[in-house]
Amino acid sequence: MELLKLIEEAKSVAIAGHVRPDGDCVGSCLGLFHYLKENTTDKQIDVYLESVPAAFSFLKNTEQALSVAKENVSYDLFIALDCGSRDRLGFTEELFLSAKHTISIDHHVSNTMFAEYNHVEGEASSTCEVLCGFLKADCMSVGTAECLYLGIVHDTGVFKHSNTSRKTMDTAGMLLEKGVSASKVIDDSFYRKTYMQNQILGRCLLESILLLDGKIIFSFVSQKMMQLYGALPSDLDGIIDQLRVTEGVEVAILVREEGVQNHKISMRSNGKVDVSKICCMFGGGGHKMASGCMMNGSVHDVINNLSGQIEHQLKEYTK
Repeated sequence: MELLKLIEEAKSVAIAGHVRPDGDCVGSCLGLFHYLKENTTDKQIDVYLESVPAAFSFLKNTEQALSVAKENVSYDLFIALDCGSRDRLGFTEELFLSAKHTISIDHHVSNTMFAEYNHVEGEASSTCEVLCGFLKADCMSVGTAECLYLGIVHDTGVFKHSNTSRKTMDTAGMLLEKGVSASKVIDDSFYRKTYMQNQILGRCLLESILLLDGKIIFSFVSQKMMQLYGALPSDLDGIIDQLRVTEGVEVAILVREEGVQNHKISMRSNGKVDVSKICCMFGGGGHKMASGCMMNGSVHDVINNLSGQIEHQLKEYTK
């Protein structure tokens, strides 16, 4: 395969994911980094991540992930993982532009095919699942497998989202055979919360609002609230999924204030609404069931715009 040949021939490789990396982004980047380190020689291999959430700190060698781009370096190959568009690379975009060759490996249907070589599997549960199709199982260490398993776990919501297929389960089973502890990965990275994180979760649930006859639920996290609890964006992980399982809800929305009249939107669907179509309208993207975007305006403007699009889709669904 041409992609594997490019990796084999490159003397210097940069691996990077999207801004505000989630489980699949961190898992795929660190997983490929470890795999190449363990199975190649005479290569300079660097992995870049804006940050690694504390919940993922149990992964092997997380401290080797670079959060600042190296200066005066031009890589033979830049591999973008779990990233739908070039601008989502953040601080590594210049390294991407200066690289001799570029590859994008992803599973987002909204991927803009921004690299020289693009491998996007829209039906895959995660980028980690896509990577497992490239990498040789016999050459995987337990550390590599643990990273890849984490990514699959997070993008499938512990195998309960509709993107979970037989291939997903077979891939996860293969990783478990490498020695991964499923309970450790799932508990440590997905369910375990600090007291502060539980406080924010409780407040978001308490202050959530139902709209459209209970078909939409949304909650708002202000900058003031983030400062009060000393919270990072990663501390909000899991809140949107807890909102989504509210009885009767079709779409859950979590709005986080990033600046004056500027908001980060996370959306989850229970099946009838394609939230990726809505987020794409506002410059974002993702999956049918889970997507996000940035929006300007007051929180009321944001919710009015989103609820209108959701209502339109629900009416089309019932026709």
